[in-house]
Amino acid sequence: MNFFATNAPGWYASLIKPSFAPPAAAFGIAWSILYPIIFITFGIVFWLAAKKKIPRLVALPFALNLLYNFAFSPIQFGLQNNLLAAADIILVLATLIWAIFAIWKHSKVLALAQIPYLLWVCFATVLQISVTVLNA
Repeated sequence: MNFFATNAPGWYASLIKPSFAPPAAAFGIAWSILYPIIFITFGIVFWLAAKKKIPRLVALPFALNLLYNFAFSPIQFGLQNNLLAAADIILVLATLIWAIFAIWKHSKVLALAQIPYLLWVCFATVLQISVTVLNA
């Protein structure tokens, strides 16, 4: 199974997209901003859980979010499966909301630091569902 199909850019370019779809360069810019935020804040959560300063269960939605986030590109561009990618991005959104609620009582700063990521994932969810419907 080829998770990174060589025809992925051409395949994605051929899909019908909604009028609000940003240019491809916007994704690189967004993730260049978001990945450091995710790396730092999720790292702090995992460190706090490892040091038993917060319950380990609080780190669970963060771990699941990473799993679903990292699965998106292989699903979308490798498998070229819009429906599965839509399901995956909904899981990214759900686990992120869960993570924010889970960390809130322990660290409002860590919860609020997820807002840029949350906004992007909300947009990405609407975009992916739109692409899925338009290309069904």
